[in-house]
Amino acid sequence: MKKYPALLRFHDLLPGLEQFDAIIDVRSPAEFALDHIPGAINCPVLDDEERHRVGTLYRQTGAFEAKKLGATLIARNIAHHIETQFIDQPQDWKPLIYCWRGGNRSGAMATILARIGWPAVQLDGGYKEYRRHVNADLTELPERFQFRVICGPTGSGKSRLLQTLARVGAQVLDLEKLAAHRGSVLGNLPTETQPSQKKFETDIWQTLRHFDTQKVIYIESESKKIGDLRVPDALIENMRKSACISLELAHSNRIRLLMQDYQHFLNDPDLLSKQLSCLLQLHGREKIARWHKLAADGEMEVLVGELLEDHYDPAYSRSIERNFSRIKDAVLVRLSDLSDEAFQAATKEVIGLVSE
Repeated sequence: MKKYPALLRFHDLLPGLEQFDAIIDVRSPAEFALDHIPGAINCPVLDDEERHRVGTLYRQTGAFEAKKLGATLIARNIAHHIETQFIDQPQDWKPLIYCWRGGNRSGAMATILARIGWPAVQLDGGYKEYRRHVNADLTELPERFQFRVICGPTGSGKSRLLQTLARVGAQVLDLEKLAAHRGSVLGNLPTETQPSQKKFETDIWQTLRHFDTQKVIYIESESKKIGDLRVPDALIENMRKSACISLELAHSNRIRLLMQDYQHFLNDPDLLSKQLSCLLQLHGREKIARWHKLAADGEMEVLVGELLEDHYDPAYSRSIERNFSRIKDAVLVRLSDLSDEAFQAATKEVIGLVSE
């Protein structure tokens, strides 16, 4: 008969990770927010303030006093979680429990749940062991796949094409969606903050590990950085040597698309002007002053057109030729307009290119 709580390494748990009824992260809310195992719920045995208190007592007084306080708080919090979240679970309910290093916090929760009679498993090495696995996996996991890179200047519809591809069941790695950023100086999203670097990497790893290595992955021609986040080296290297598909959209429709996607800037000219000031060193005071005036006067169509012609298009031309070695051999896919039908037709064409 198996003894619980079982203590297992992440490598051994991974093949059956989805078979756990709950993955319980007992770290503090702040630790959980930075990153966590996909699908985990946060049941802290010490909240942020309690963890600070115990840590301060440990440094100022010593381990014994800190452990007494920690045990008191942990026992109280575990009791609360059992009463409010676990009390109705059947005897065969199987939780996986982890903390930072697989020590006292997860050990306390796992021991109590196992004593009740649940087949609890504790992650040996905790979150740190999980992170080591993700870091190691991301150095070689991208090499298992074949990518098709969707290229095209700003406003050509790359993100919308990826979304349409995903809706029809194609494998899509949408890095801008995972990064909560559109990848340019105006790319920050007003309603979302970017995740931590660790959370970004977790989401990439989680997406890739569920993909079929026999099928193509569609991805956008990103830079090494998306906002404040870095694309893992092995992924960017594989992207840059992959076959490219170049998306083309008429200039007038590119302006329309950007005005739709960046509506928050059109509604807040002051915010737009603040972001435009980041381009001062590249374009000089005279041009930035003109763009500020266009924003203030509501001349958004003119402003977007000038940004494309003077900033985004030249930057794209320099970057794409330098970083994507197969761009010269890219197959051209033309979008007729911004309609759903146009993107569906382009999606069908793109998928057809891969199957040829």
